[in-house]
Amino acid sequence: MAKVELKAPIIEEIKGYAEKAKSVVLVDYRGLTVEQDTSLRKSFRESGVVYKVYKNTYLRMAFAGTPYEELAGSLEGPTAVAFSIDDATSAAKVIANAQKTAEALEFKAGIVEGTYYDAKGLAVIATVPSREELISKLLGSLQSPITNFARVLKQIAESKAA
Repeated sequence: MAKVELKAPIIEEIKGYAEKAKSVVLVDYRGLTVEQDTSLRKSFRESGVVYKVYKNTYLRMAFAGTPYEELAGSLEGPTAVAFSIDDATSAAKVIANAQKTAEALEFKAGIVEGTYYDAKGLAVIATVPSREELISKLLGSLQSPITNFARVLKQIAESKAA
């Protein structure tokens, strides 16, 4: 079997994850202990993020001709890739949270909803609340004045009844 035939399924796997992903984040994992890596992988699974380590060559080949092609410049040294399938910010959040206990873990670059971010940009993305959090805050803000108005009307009705 030729080497190209062995690489094709791996490249197709990467392309499959990339097509479904809302964001792709590259990280440098050098210096992580086994315990830290295990904890990181568990956090990714719980957040619905696919986290894998591939050869940089495979990633370059899979990203060629896709919106993630811009990441090729960051594919040097040991690289792990995190594909966020459900929430665009979840991979960056998990990594930022893991950096608190694993200082060796570093952002390289990423593409979040079609926009390229360097390491500093990804650190900022990690602080953005998820879509669900933003919606709940908005609904809470909208509901608060209505609730207060209803309380005032109820107190007025009770005072007139008395």
